[in-house]
Amino acid sequence: MNTPSNAGVQVAEPATELGQPAVRPSRRVAYLFTGLAVAVVVLAACSAVMGQTSISLSEIWASLGRRFNGQTAPNSAAATIDAVLWTVRWPRLALAGLAGAALGVAGALMQGAFGNPLAEPGVIGVSSGAAAAASGALVFGAAGVINPWITAGAAFAGALGATFLLYTLSRSGGRTEVVTLVLMGIAVNAVAGAAIAFFTFMADRTASQEIVFWQMGSLNGTLVEYLWLVGPLVVIGVVAAMGLARQLDLLSLGERGARHLGVDVERLRILAALVIALLTAAAVAFCGIIAFVGLVVPHLVRLAVGPGHRLLIPASALGGAVMLLGADLIARNAVPHADLPIGMLTALVGGPFFFYLLRRTRRRAGGWA
Repeated sequence: MNTPSNAGVQVAEPATELGQPAVRPSRRVAYLFTGLAVAVVVLAACSAVMGQTSISLSEIWASLGRRFNGQTAPNSAAATIDAVLWTVRWPRLALAGLAGAALGVAGALMQGAFGNPLAEPGVIGVSSGAAAAASGALVFGAAGVINPWITAGAAFAGALGATFLLYTLSRSGGRTEVVTLVLMGIAVNAVAGAAIAFFTFMADRTASQEIVFWQMGSLNGTLVEYLWLVGPLVVIGVVAAMGLARQLDLLSLGERGARHLGVDVERLRILAALVIALLTAAAVAFCGIIAFVGLVVPHLVRLAVGPGHRLLIPASALGGAVMLLGADLIARNAVPHADLPIGMLTALVGGPFFFYLLRRTRRRAGGWA
């Protein structure tokens, strides 16, 4: 019996519900990265223009020219614009982008390493641990002197301790349970909150204001010096996360399958915990507790690029930068002559999204009874 030949038969491209050809995955990825990069540039431009002092694009361009050509401002108005841009707005938007990228990558890394869709530094207490340690450094540090390096080091130690504590206590039967991780996160947040309250009580006025600032999450008061510390930490963290991407992809097949393919699962998780602590400390040290960026961004990015970490990690970095730049833009301009806490805005978006993920995870697991 002859089989009909497929010669000359054209296979149609898969179609969407509207009857249009579906976008190829590679093209979709290119669209996503291009769109995120453009969004970063647009939001940065809007952040430079908008604020209590309105600055036009032509004035920004002129200020850039003076800065890179080594020229001085021709008049007092131009000098004011230069001061606003280079001492307030540029450092602030740069820190927003770096902190957003750090939190986005930390969330993607934590979800991949622990195999838990609800893992995120702010939700499960890693950020609170970092903030508590940084608060203690402020109160009991060298004669009350606020040293950025001491603060960042304490934040790293607190984030690392919280990460390993959560990993150790939430493991059961060789795996990390969703409910256990969330409950342990609640406990860590409670203990860290109590520690922060104690440090606030013990602190002097300057340190007390810094601690309150951490609890709300804000980019107000950003200095250029902060960027020289945060920038290298974020770059190192993102590069290290990319180095773990292939092993995280293998781990997504399950611990047993990953071990058969040569992955040292425990070593991978320890390395991931170090990178997560580094990235979280870089964000928390000067921005405070900003939750849900590492939860919302990786989930949205996966819809476009899939679960592969070689694309997920850089896309989460760009997506986190976009989210925090947008939140900071709203925080500075929503209320006249006021600066809203940026952590409040991210929680308004991330809180409902967390409820949705919690219900979806429970439904897929068939209940947690």
